[in-house]
Amino acid sequence: MSTEGQTADQIMLECLNLDTPKSFFLFAGAGSGKTRSLVEVLKQFKSAYAKRLRIAGQQVAIITYTNAACEEIQRRLDYDSTFEVSTIHSFAWRLIQPYTEDIRLSIRQNLVAEISELHEAQEKGRAGTQAAIDRERKIESKTKRLGNLPTVKKFTYNPNGENIGRDSLNHSEVISLTAEFLNQKPIMRRILVQSYPILLIDESQDTNKALINTFFEVQRQHQGEFTLGLFGDTMQRIYTDGEESLGRNIPEDWSRPAKTINYRSPKRVIQLINNIRELVPGDDQQQTGWDQSGEGFVRLFVVQNSEQLDKSQIEQQVKEQMAAITGDPEWADGVSPVKTLCLEHKMAARRGGFFQFFSALANIKSSYTGLLDGKMRGIPFFTKQIVPLVSAFQSEDKFEVARIVRSYSPLLNKAALESTPIELITRAREAVDALMSLWDSSYPTLQEIVQEIHRSGLFLLPEELNIIASRSSSTREAAEEDQESPLDEKVLAWEAALQSSYSEIVTYAAYISDESEFGTHQGIKGLEFPRVVVVLDDQEAGGFQWSYEKLLGAKAPTTADLKNEREGKETSIDKTRRLFYVTCSRAEKSLAVIAYTDNAASVKQSALAFGWFAESEIIELGDT
Repeated sequence: MSTEGQTADQIMLECLNLDTPKSFFLFAGAGSGKTRSLVEVLKQFKSAYAKRLRIAGQQVAIITYTNAACEEIQRRLDYDSTFEVSTIHSFAWRLIQPYTEDIRLSIRQNLVAEISELHEAQEKGRAGTQAAIDRERKIESKTKRLGNLPTVKKFTYNPNGENIGRDSLNHSEVISLTAEFLNQKPIMRRILVQSYPILLIDESQDTNKALINTFFEVQRQHQGEFTLGLFGDTMQRIYTDGEESLGRNIPEDWSRPAKTINYRSPKRVIQLINNIRELVPGDDQQQTGWDQSGEGFVRLFVVQNSEQLDKSQIEQQVKEQMAAITGDPEWADGVSPVKTLCLEHKMAARRGGFFQFFSALANIKSSYTGLLDGKMRGIPFFTKQIVPLVSAFQSEDKFEVARIVRSYSPLLNKAALESTPIELITRAREAVDALMSLWDSSYPTLQEIVQEIHRSGLFLLPEELNIIASRSSSTREAAEEDQESPLDEKVLAWEAALQSSYSEIVTYAAYISDESEFGTHQGIKGLEFPRVVVVLDDQEAGGFQWSYEKLLGAKAPTTADLKNEREGKETSIDKTRRLFYVTCSRAEKSLAVIAYTDNAASVKQSALAFGWFAESEIIELGDT
């Protein structure tokens, strides 16, 4: 390990001293070996303090970004019970789970407010319209949940699945309740500090803003007995609900170790991402390569847009040219993987075959983060129940089919089985057969799947899907003539998403699991690939939050961008620069950037002016 790495690790270890605890923010740039440092520091900590923690009934809490990251850290720590490693949702649920009555009261207050708002909207709207019908069903659903609240003995939550039972909490509720309780209940803060005198949060720049600020407040109130350790890099923030100012708002008395050696990328890629970062005001973080870093290759392929442009042909041509430039035949052999990273999710959705499904749900701005990680209400119903069930049935895996149905079907709940078990098992089997018959000739639509499940009662449907499935054919026909606006945002989005083929949910599920050829900055957080193609294409992205044409000087900033810049707020150019940084920093050996543009000359000129690429590294393709 380098001297720098030893220094950062030593600072962290000193902060974790249980007698003189100190909080810290560790700047961990791309490829800096953050996980390795974390594990090594914790192993040293364990030798000094594990027995003391066990006697006190305490643990070190480590919050990581994904289940896979949790498993990796647990494995490296030999599954030692000194450390409680979990995702943010799992950790939050562990904190609030005992507070049944407080959860009940908070949920009740929220439901009363939501029902009141819906009644007010009903009074203002026209009766008999589709919007009125849908609102009435939401009122019924929420009123039913309100009525069931007193009978809930214990709330439940699955951080990896759908949560639609009468006693279930959804993902956003768990996070908001945790922030609320920690802010309002001193006893909960005390329990947190006494149970976990050390709390370490990886990828802290993407932790929910309200929750991360709550942890800051807990640390402020319990200095001297609680260590909050944050690992992160604001340049790699990818979710909109993260804290924008994290890294700039660290208290003065915190330590600020840094890991600035990039062990992943070759020197030329490191130089590129440093140059990209240099343009960020107030950010002076730069990385260096380590002794064994190779030189590496970067190339910018500028492609003038035209109606006749065949992008798949262009991208194959790029791979062939990269094979010749690098002397690495695996760029073009079609066997070894070349990871294609896109501007944003809509680009990946177009290329990956799930555009209709994704673009419809992307309209729900309040749930966009849930769409990116697959936790939006309604999505786990398909990815955790329907897709596995279809796969098991088509593979003739009867045991897996039975397991899924037993786990999720209300037809086979314990109370029902005690009364008429044979009848219900037969009914469940017939419901599965009826559902699977939808695949007899071709892929069904998601709408057809939802309608069949609503008919058979095989599974519980999430609220928005249940509203849509409950509509009769007459109300659906009336909806086509209904001009009242707006309809419920979530129902409207799901109505469009359900028109897509079942094949789209399969490819979407592969995408969010990183099993797809395509990826974005969200999907590849923490990952690395020998050969990377970064595709810059505003036309395919079809969004307004990012723009490579602006970043590369082919388009002027908008009035909104200029206003945000004057006010010190984030602009679409800022967001795009971060995305570009993250995607480029994934490359272990060589990197090809393809810029589709309406103004090839300006893109080339800007790339040279920024110092991102040399003249010899820019190649023009297509009709330029």
